[in-house]
Amino acid sequence: MRTIRRLIYNDVLLSVGFIALAFLLLFSFFDLVDQLGDLRDLATHGYSLGYALLYVALQMPGHLYDLLPIAVLIGTIFVMARLAESSQYTILRTSGLGPLRALRTLLLLGLGFVLLTFAIGDYVTPAANRAATAMQARFVGDITVGRTGAWMKDRQGERSYSVNVGAVSPDGSLNQVRIFEFDTRTSRLLATVKAAHGAFVEHGWALRDVQRRSFEHVDAPEPRVTVQQQDSWFWPTAISIDMVAAALLSPDRMQTVDLYRYIQHLQDNGQSAQRYEIEFWRKVFYPLSCLVMMVLALPFAYLHFRSGNIAGFVFLGVLVGISFFLLNNVFGFIGNLRNWVPWIAAAAPGILYSILALATFGWLVLRQ
Repeated sequence: MRTIRRLIYNDVLLSVGFIALAFLLLFSFFDLVDQLGDLRDLATHGYSLGYALLYVALQMPGHLYDLLPIAVLIGTIFVMARLAESSQYTILRTSGLGPLRALRTLLLLGLGFVLLTFAIGDYVTPAANRAATAMQARFVGDITVGRTGAWMKDRQGERSYSVNVGAVSPDGSLNQVRIFEFDTRTSRLLATVKAAHGAFVEHGWALRDVQRRSFEHVDAPEPRVTVQQQDSWFWPTAISIDMVAAALLSPDRMQTVDLYRYIQHLQDNGQSAQRYEIEFWRKVFYPLSCLVMMVLALPFAYLHFRSGNIAGFVFLGVLVGISFFLLNNVFGFIGNLRNWVPWIAAAAPGILYSILALATFGWLVLRQ
């Protein structure tokens, strides 16, 4: 049995590695073509071909994370179909490779791909994405989200705060900070703070060039306004740099732990976390899609290719895999719009395709 596993594992690893490399080179070529425009526009700021190639290299982990499950599917389908076409799989079956044992063999290899996908998506990709964003910000400017910046909330006892950060500099400092302080009991605006710059310090933010407006509500038609100009001002808050980054950057490039903490922060402050909850569960279930791909590929070992074309069956399997990823994205968008339970919206495509693959596998085994 060890020899059979070595035969299958070597072929699958070589096929998956070759397909993943081919996809990476293709997507890197597209990234490089896209960078040529920035190379022309930012040449006066010192942006050179070396920086463009470094940026393309830093995008590779994210592409590998997105492409690894479908590379697993295509590579495993190719190996299983080739073994069936050459009748080697028939010989393996007569040597004791039963259906359940074959399924366990592929799932064991799939667990290795699950761990690899999780490590790339949770550790390598976030670090590479932060480095790429920081490098681009050196030439393009501060990191921001459109014209309105990023909005967050913080609740502290009887005070609630709405915070707007216009941009984040490459060194992690804050720019164009606005803070609105409210009374949670009366919902009255108590003060506004505008700061040109800020930095993350222990237990809060250190703001510079601050203008603070305090609104004193008295028995008068209009509140009394007090304006103060300060060179520096400390604002105690639990909003960390990771939370600001979560509001500024795409959640699918965050670490699972950081995404979970940001969800807890949104829920504690009464904000909708539906989008981030779905993304959290997608990050949890996405590596497991490698197991789904293995189950989808195994039935191809029980097909007869002597009277048919192997390329047609492989192409059909690829279409099934692509449809899985399309459905995965569609369920995420629909779940966000329709307020579905987040883990169901994230796990439903994998469950449906696993049932379909196991049913197909069982029917082929019984027919054979």
